[in-house]
Amino acid sequence: MSTIAFITIIGGAMLVFGIAGAILAGVKNRDVSFWTAWAFLFPPSIVVLLFLAKIKGQRPRRTSLDEEDTMLDQV
Repeated sequence: MSTIAFITIIGGAMLVFGIAGAILAGVKNRDVSFWTAWAFLFPPSIVVLLFLAKIKGQRPRRTSLDEEDTMLDQV
């Protein structure tokens, strides 16, 4: 197998796992961007997501950059 083929296969697998991580995170009511990034960079992280329980209620909200700046100013 040539180097180009290997890089293409790895890149395709990373894309597929990233998309699968986003879908699975949405189903489990988790932070989609966080799990998409982890599944893209480290595909076995999908196994961790599979074993996590589904969050009931609203999906946890990430703080905005403005809110983080305000928190840092108060410290």
